[in-house]
Amino acid sequence: MTDTAEPAIETLSFEAALAELEAIVQRLERGQLDLEASIAAYERGTALRRHCATKLEEARLRVEKITFEKDGKATLEPVEDES
Repeated sequence: MTDTAEPAIETLSFEAALAELEAIVQRLERGQLDLEASIAAYERGTALRRHCATKLEEARLRVEKITFEKDGKATLEPVEDES
């Protein structure tokens, strides 16, 4: 991949992980890497994708939806787990 050490995936924010994943996909699509580097990039990309999915699930579980009662008062309800 690169000569510099890559940050540990678990320390990356969602945005940083997604940006790195997008860069990996671009390099793979353009054929800019040799076979060994492509395999390593694919493995890191897979781990980045899993990390992003986990971060999104964590965010989804934190989201609350606003509902309105008949009197117009807003209340917060946790999002129900669909799994």
